[in-house]
Amino acid sequence: MTVHAPTDVPTAPLRFAVLQAEATPADVAGNARQAARMVAEAARRGARAAVLPELHLCGYDLPALAGDAACEVRADAAGAVADRRLDALTEAAVRTGTLVLAGAAVRRADGRLVNGLLRFAPSGAVSLGYAKQHLWHADEARLFTAGTGGDGLWEVDGWRLGGAVCYDMSFAAHAGASALCGAHVYVCASAFVAGAERRAAVYMPARALENTVYSVFANAYGGPADRRAGGASALYAPDGSPVAVAGTDRAQVLVGELDPGRITSVRTFLHMLAERREARAGRARERRRTVV
Repeated sequence: MTVHAPTDVPTAPLRFAVLQAEATPADVAGNARQAARMVAEAARRGARAAVLPELHLCGYDLPALAGDAACEVRADAAGAVADRRLDALTEAAVRTGTLVLAGAAVRRADGRLVNGLLRFAPSGAVSLGYAKQHLWHADEARLFTAGTGGDGLWEVDGWRLGGAVCYDMSFAAHAGASALCGAHVYVCASAFVAGAERRAAVYMPARALENTVYSVFANAYGGPADRRAGGASALYAPDGSPVAVAGTDRAQVLVGELDPGRITSVRTFLHMLAERREARAGRARERRRTVV
């Protein structure tokens, strides 16, 4: 990936939508239609980008997913996805000019199943944009192959978005790598169970603050009776303060305005990202001297 300077910030605000939704297990087409309606509402409120929760298109119901290949979508060798069940969401992205990120179980061309984020572009293209790198214990490891990086950075209106899925947020280096590659927003699609979302209320402001970027927590609501998700989706500013926070008791379209001026302002007195970049460059120079 191209490495951008910490001073390289967008020139205009971005309205970003978190679509806190309840998915129906194994109903890819129905979940896509629901997501399309939410995208339309977000666009009416000025959103140019939107994110849905982890595995939203099939629902975070691992037993159902393990036993039904119809829960999956397939990507070709280039990562492109062509699945008619997604037409409603694809058309919503095109009609509204919105970049949409949606959690899905994606079967790669090499046969590996990944817990991924699909990218629905305003052009109508659908592709696997990111694969979860840190799987949640054996429950997920039995089903999925972990992603290995090198993807998950997208641009909309001059803003670069770095992708993550749920447990990824627990690793500070994950968000740090995204910021060092130039992301202005760390976007994490999640499915925290009710009660556990309090961890995200610690992690996500910290990821914003330590990297002086915006962070976005898109959590599921509802779900299977034995694994209800607790909502509380949120957007955080580069100083870790909340921009907008969703409730815990309903599906919700949460829209917040991301202001580039807040990135610039925070970086005038919090220099962690620049100093980390300089330290990394210094280590690289030292390694080169050692090799020579």
